[in-house]
Amino acid sequence: MPKPITPLLAADALIQLIDRPGRPFVLIERANPPFGWAIPGGFVDIGETVEHAAIREAREETGLDVRLTALLGIYSNPQRDPRNHTVTAVYIAEASGTPKADDDAKNLDIFTFDTLPAELAFDHAQVLADYKRYLETGNPAPLRI
Repeated sequence: MPKPITPLLAADALIQLIDRPGRPFVLIERANPPFGWAIPGGFVDIGETVEHAAIREAREETGLDVRLTALLGIYSNPQRDPRNHTVTAVYIAEASGTPKADDDAKNLDIFTFDTLPAELAFDHAQVLADYKRYLETGNPAPLRI
């Protein structure tokens, strides 16, 4: 039987800094196209769980050791990534310490919903809106069928 051709699989971690007032979150400025600010994350390696990929990518891009606390949602719109059809699992994570930009991150900053950057990459404006709703209600991202 031929191997199916499927979308690429990624994992992202919305990192709450639990040692700072208000638990702000970390976004990275991408060093590679598509440019803009993004939730730390990347592709899942063969033989790796999606959860481990989220933890690994968070460490590689921010230097933080994160603890995943919840699955916010799965994002699979074929147009969400201009490079390829990419599906991502977005986790909520906690960390302490001072993040630093590394790997694919050109820059890094700490944000609240009141200080979001203007240029967000991918569908991350939608993901952050879902995250805000999660914080307010405890509900994960809605199904988008």
